[in-house]
Amino acid sequence: MTGTPGGTTQSSESPQDAVQRVWREESARLVGALTRMTRDLGLAEDLGQDALVAALQQWPSEGVPDNPAAWLMQTAKRRAIDQFRRADTLRRRTAELGHMLQEREEVDMPDLDAFVDHIDDDVLRLIFLTCHPALSPESRAALTLRLVGGLTVPEIARAFLTKDATIGQRISRAKKSLAGESFDLPVGAEREERLDDVMGVLYLIFNEGYAATAGDDWMRPDLCVEAIRLTRMLAGLAPLEPEVHGLLALMELQASRLHARTDQDGRPALLDDQDRATWDALLIRRGLAGLDRAMAAAAAGRPIGPYVVQAQIAACSV
Repeated sequence: MTGTPGGTTQSSESPQDAVQRVWREESARLVGALTRMTRDLGLAEDLGQDALVAALQQWPSEGVPDNPAAWLMQTAKRRAIDQFRRADTLRRRTAELGHMLQEREEVDMPDLDAFVDHIDDDVLRLIFLTCHPALSPESRAALTLRLVGGLTVPEIARAFLTKDATIGQRISRAKKSLAGESFDLPVGAEREERLDDVMGVLYLIFNEGYAATAGDDWMRPDLCVEAIRLTRMLAGLAPLEPEVHGLLALMELQASRLHARTDQDGRPALLDDQDRATWDALLIRRGLAGLDRAMAAAAAGRPIGPYVVQAQIAACSV
């Protein structure tokens, strides 16, 4: 029997599957917290990967811990402390990190008290960092899928029909470009600009899935699903932004028609020719609810933009 982050169990899940699931669900929080603590994105990812490797090695023989996410965080914290202790030139940071990361005996969520107040901000910081305007749109998309989405390099390369080496180099160059960049959340006009960049990257990922620019398949639903998941995360972290809710609503309303966009022979089906019985009713309800949240935020004085308008247009067809 295996534990899940929410405390429930999935008896049919293998340890390897549990590792993959927990990493996909928790990697953004893990890397975000480690980046805040170490102020080094590359080191934070390395520490997270070390924890992932440890889980792959230990969980099959020792069993999946009751709280896998906390186990990964605790393991990464220990690796961080060891790294700084081994570096003679970083003795001062060792003391600071040791004080910040005071370890306890039990590995459970209360062990993360030092991070509870920061954990959502850490994910938001990570999203803003991976979508930094200094990077190209392609690099932003790859880095976001890697660090926030938790996808592997082969998964990203497969999604964009690109060689693994190309994606790996793109991500490596992007991380080098971000060396020394502030991990603090931008404020004011910079925040608004960067939020537009973030939403642009997420919409780029969604559109590549909704209407692929290369390859034999003209849709890649997995990319749409991942873009929606990341945008839901962003909406939870920025609940007062109408455009974020508008973008999520737009994605969900558009994605509700994915299964109807081709006929039985695999040919594209125009909107009027689609079988509406195959539209995803749950996504439609979610999209309409998201649009309501966007308008409620706008009524409170927040400006709307193109994503809300496009979502309103998409809602007219459901």
